Amino acid sequence: VQLVESGGGSVQAGTSLTVSCALSGSTLRTYTTMGWFRQAPGKEHEFVAAIRWNGGRTYYADSVKGRFTISGDNAQNTLYLQMNALKPEDTAVYSCAAGNNILSTIRSYRNYRVWGQGTQVTVSS
Repeated sequence: VQLVESGGGSVQAGTSLTVSCALSGSTLRTYTTMGWFRQAPGKEHEFVAAIRWNGGRTYYADSVKGRFTISGDNAQNTLYLQMNALKPEDTAVYSCAAGNNILSTIRSYRNYRVWGQGTQVTVSS
């Protein structure tokens, strides 16, 4: 099983970017939960967003709520993170993760089972 992110890049503040996470060796719904995390230099992984397939409920960090949207495409076996109104503080390596987390652990990077390598997003002012 492998997760591969793509779509990162360097953008101006206020613009939009969508990053993707392709799952191979399994299907999205093999896992109950998929999430996005980000890591800035010298910092720990920070929860960004998660989606639980049973019911389709989504969860967001307060810092991105209203600006970012997590979604999945079962036909493409791909998870997406649409990011709008980007800010310089959104600069980080964005990674996806998959797991069978209980609700109380969806914001914890270590509680997932599979992780991607990440894609760099750089937002300049």
